[in-house]
Amino acid sequence: MTDLSTLQQSAYRIRRYALRMGEVQGQGYIGQALGWADVLAVAYKHAMTYRPEDPGWEGRDRFLLSHGHYAIALYAALIEAQIIPEEELETYGSDDSRLPMSGMATYTPGMEMSGGSLGQGLPIAVGIALALRLKKNPAFVYNSMSDGELDEGSTWEAAMGAAHHRLSNVICLIDINNQQADGPSGKIMGFEPLADKWAAFGWHVQRVDGNDLKAVIAAFDVARALKEDRPRVILFDTLMGSGVPFLETRDKNHFIRVDPPEWQQAIAHVDSTQTAGAMQ
Repeated sequence: MTDLSTLQQSAYRIRRYALRMGEVQGQGYIGQALGWADVLAVAYKHAMTYRPEDPGWEGRDRFLLSHGHYAIALYAALIEAQIIPEEELETYGSDDSRLPMSGMATYTPGMEMSGGSLGQGLPIAVGIALALRLKKNPAFVYNSMSDGELDEGSTWEAAMGAAHHRLSNVICLIDINNQQADGPSGKIMGFEPLADKWAAFGWHVQRVDGNDLKAVIAAFDVARALKEDRPRVILFDTLMGSGVPFLETRDKNHFIRVDPPEWQQAIAHVDSTQTAGAMQ
């Protein structure tokens, strides 16, 4: 069992790694990374089974990044998990880097799928989960996705398939930040009542504040321990830019603008909230 203070420090470092990568390129989906950092901290430092020195270990839990533009967030988590060396963050988005702007499974350790085209993660997760069950492998398959992917028919086909096959090894994590490329997600395609929809599809559903670490921990614990023979989904309401007040309150769109001096200002703010131990 990982204590709360340890996970708070992990979430802090994930935010800081993401901000440092954003500063390297002067861009990146930093609003999403900051908002999703608490979920990633709990996933990689509390819930998941893996071996940092052997990312391809057959017994590992699989973490699929369906929303490939969140790659900057997952790289930060993979650095925190010691799957990717910290010094590599300086190469983010550069030619020949293992950390491209969108996730690529072919050459990034710990990246289980190549993302970009939204709505593909859950169908892939269902296929992996079926294969693991056939091999009697007890690993979980986590599918990390955005609320914009709720517009995709492939997502709902996969949701039906997972329930039909009673895939209790699938845990779907949905970031509800109410932003997608064309505007607020709920206005582009209304998805509420979302919990009721997933329940109607045969899933075990939880909805929590994705920036409340205690609530996130409890939701992961319930999803993993559930004895019911059905897939699980956790709906996380998050705030883009969480942890950096001037980004939390900035006008929201899919890509939050950060001016060059603001990267260091953001890093200084997250540093100011932490103890010396967390910053090591």
